Amino acid sequence: MTRDLPPLPAIRVFDAAARHGSFTLAGEDLGMTQAAVSYQIKILEERVGTPLFERYARGVGLTEVGRKLYQRASAALDILADAYSDARGADAGTLSISVIPTFATNFLAQRLGRFQLDTPDIAVRMEISETLTDFARGDVDVAIRGGYGAWDGLVSQLILPTVFTPMLSPDLLAKAGDLSAPEDLLKLPILSRGDPWWQRWLSQVGLGDACSTAAPVRSMGPQVVEAGAAMAGHGVAMLTPAFFQSELERGLLVQPFDQVGDDGSGYWLVYPESRRNAGKIRKFRSWIERETKAFRES
Repeated sequence: MTRDLPPLPAIRVFDAAARHGSFTLAGEDLGMTQAAVSYQIKILEERVGTPLFERYARGVGLTEVGRKLYQRASAALDILADAYSDARGADAGTLSISVIPTFATNFLAQRLGRFQLDTPDIAVRMEISETLTDFARGDVDVAIRGGYGAWDGLVSQLILPTVFTPMLSPDLLAKAGDLSAPEDLLKLPILSRGDPWWQRWLSQVGLGDACSTAAPVRSMGPQVVEAGAAMAGHGVAMLTPAFFQSELERGLLVQPFDQVGDDGSGYWLVYPESRRNAGKIRKFRSWIERETKAFRES
């Protein structure tokens, strides 16, 4: 069967122009002049029979037809690139991972050496960021996000469920005296009192709205920052045990109660559907599944 394919050089230029929203930036990306980019786009629009871009004073934007074509053409280019890499034996290279801060510093960084030993042909580049990665515009292969696992156009694989429980320093525990029941925690300074996890945990241990307060709400930011404040003795932090195993084992933090909260969210490995079969993504996916299996099962 003969395939009715568009001119592939024009598709490559179209993909770059759509990603950048600019013919000029697309040209810089591809090592072409703006005139050459415009020519390739014109060829493609003539083949399609309708405009693919709206031209503005500054940049361009996709038409509805252009948007639909871009979604599928970009995915097809990803699949083609992965197939070509596999055929060349170039599955290796660099795996770029975007990771949220505490997961990066207190979980992944402590284990990533094992992945490097298992797959010495893949170099890992880790980017720590709170923002959501735009896979269409960046060079990130996979990301680890917190949430409920629903992101359009992406495969979402749960790697760690979100559970949380109060923790504090041994010194603060000693000063507090007896902590025989969860309500005893309320006698102590609470870090990030406005954190919804506190209300959830207190409700799950039967204390309802005990954390409501008219006092100013403080927020420490990422868990790793809040844990640092807790270890310094400044108050009680609501933390995820999987991220602070080392601190608990070394006695830098104490978990006074076994009860953990759960809000139904989790930490997810995400990547574009079109990259599902990329070799380096498959290898990382299998590895992180093994590394986190015990936490999911517990």
